[in-house]
Amino acid sequence: MSANHDLTPAPATIDVLSVNGVVFEAAAIATESALHADEPDPDHAARRALVVRELLAQRAVATGLLANGADLDDEAIDRLLELECTTPVPSAEECQRYYAANLQKFRSADLVFARHILFALTEKAAMTRVRARAEEAQRELAQHLDRFDALARTLSNCPSGQVGGNLGQLTRGESVPEFDAAIFGSQHIGLLPGLVNTRYGFHIVWVERRVAGESLPFEAVQAIIERYLCEHVRHKSIQQYLNLLASNAELRGIALDLRPGLLLQ
Repeated sequence: MSANHDLTPAPATIDVLSVNGVVFEAAAIATESALHADEPDPDHAARRALVVRELLAQRAVATGLLANGADLDDEAIDRLLELECTTPVPSAEECQRYYAANLQKFRSADLVFARHILFALTEKAAMTRVRARAEEAQRELAQHLDRFDALARTLSNCPSGQVGGNLGQLTRGESVPEFDAAIFGSQHIGLLPGLVNTRYGFHIVWVERRVAGESLPFEAVQAIIERYLCEHVRHKSIQQYLNLLASNAELRGIALDLRPGLLLQ
């Protein structure tokens, strides 16, 4: 069969969509478009999805995995990919090479043990007043750090105030981004020099100690790396397989842009 190798975007005036002579009605395209309303171009996304399914259905029929005219379901797709799109399992050596090239990804989490005093923003309290009170307490603590526990119990609008503002052990991502950036953005120990402003209000923060993450041994992450590499190779294999089907098909009404993960969306 002749192949349509035109990679330029399909003109907006093109209406007829077909795969090897199988034509999709406008109603079918419209129905599919509704499923891709969040895409930049729902019509193109719908055409692409219809074409991919039809390519797979035709191939499944050709290989005897699907009866002519039967609906293509996930089970049939899985059988077809298992038959014609094998995914090699990465070797231990490949996993070790990936591990050596990405050591920063395989570390235990950095830990911070911290306390805070929250001066919360409310509808009844003006921001300037809340900030002024927080700054006053910050100046007092800069001179008398031993008063942190007592001030947290009397001033903090956070439940942690009842335990001296103790937040316990924190890792990246546990707090709101503004607070996260303040405590993990430096190696400072002790009272942070300025207030930390978050969506909740103003925080006085005391970092008690830090525990740096450590590199995890290869044996501890080998299975994770193997799964990641398998998935990565599978995505590329599916993309290449779909491109092969498309290159041997007669397509009308679309310039197919097959990308990794298309079948997994």
